[in-house]
Amino acid sequence: MIELHPDARVSALADIEDSTRGTRIVLGERSVLDSFVKIKPAGGSGDLIIGARTVINSGCVLYTGNGIQIGDDVAIAANCTFAPVNHEYRRRDIPIRQQGFRPSKGGIVIEDDVWIGANCVILDGAILRRGCVIGAGAVVRGEIAPYSINAGQPLTVIGWRE
Repeated sequence: MIELHPDARVSALADIEDSTRGTRIVLGERSVLDSFVKIKPAGGSGDLIIGARTVINSGCVLYTGNGIQIGDDVAIAANCTFAPVNHEYRRRDIPIRQQGFRPSKGGIVIEDDVWIGANCVILDGAILRRGCVIGAGAVVRGEIAPYSINAGQPLTVIGWRE
């Protein structure tokens, strides 16, 4: 089920796959999905809930997996990947694609007023607290402190918003 607020904007070149598994996709007031954003229900039945005034720039891929919650006033730069799902891979006698998925780490939660730089990968279990900043090219897993500025690989706190 897809719910778009009347004031939300979705590029004609965005690709939102409706799910037959009961996944909800919600886009809040004045939020934007830019060209070539791909939303794909995969590996679970989690919902994708996007708050108000959030912008997801071109080339981002969001797998709904175990769920993604994005707050209000979030800025997501181009070519980010959101993967709240993990393949099982331990057995050698079965191809990885046939092993199913690992238990959820809780999906992805992005609180209000977060900025995610270009080419980031956000993994299952990531919690980006209010006001944090993630530098371009980062891989994010686990909890990120509120108002922290984070960059590098591995991800490191490099400062704080005042």
